[in-house]
Amino acid sequence: MKELWSYTENHISVRFEYEWRHAETGQWYRTHGNELWEFNDDGLMTRRDMSTNDIPILENDKRIRI
Repeated sequence: MKELWSYTENHISVRFEYEWRHAETGQWYRTHGNELWEFNDDGLMTRRDMSTNDIPILENDKRIRI
């Protein structure tokens, strides 16, 4: 899940949340954080900063169902 926070001429900020399962342990995690993207005049990304946190969760606590 990505949620647009703000944008200007060449910057986009988003909040994101992912859920995933560790292949070896089977432990579920929720990873959430923020990203800042910066683009040049041609529309190509020139910078990407990301800050994340991983939280162990139970399978029953998953928010994202597919």
